Amino acid sequence: MVRAVPSAERAREVAAAVADPELPVLTLEDLGVIRGVEVVAGADGDAVTVTITPTYSGCPAIEVMRDDLRATLADAGFARVEVRTVLSPPWSTDWISDDGRRKLHEHGIAPPGPVGPRAAGPVPLTLVAPPAVVRCPQCGSPATDEMSRFGATACTALRRCSVCREPFEHVKEI
Repeated sequence: MVRAVPSAERAREVAAAVADPELPVLTLEDLGVIRGVEVVAGADGDAVTVTITPTYSGCPAIEVMRDDLRATLADAGFARVEVRTVLSPPWSTDWISDDGRRKLHEHGIAPPGPVGPRAAGPVPLTLVAPPAVVRCPQCGSPATDEMSRFGATACTALRRCSVCREPFEHVKEI
């Protein structure tokens, strides 16, 4: 009997469905963390290499992402799984998919605004307040206030709407 070889497309599909450990309403694909998936068939089984870029170099969820990717791909029939981390180019909130932005909004989390292209070289440091207009994901009002620069994760800020009075998280632009 000939064993069906899982394809690169299947490996990508499986890896793309893994939930982000800090924002489980998003998959790693929605978040833009998955940079590539390669499959090499071998005599001792198929080897999958998944390349990821964490949201920032000190991301505390990186080990969970790696473990979840390895386990999910192994459960899907891939014999060997390697997860590589690359930090260049650095992840940007611009990499969050339109579907991911929609999911954030539907779950009461304000998605980030656009960052745009980055210049090569050192990351510029600006000591200014974050953008003043973050729309409430509940009622759509732009009248919101930042309550804390940090929410449940380092990537989010805690805000409150002045109109409906609901608190919500906002994914900060990076």
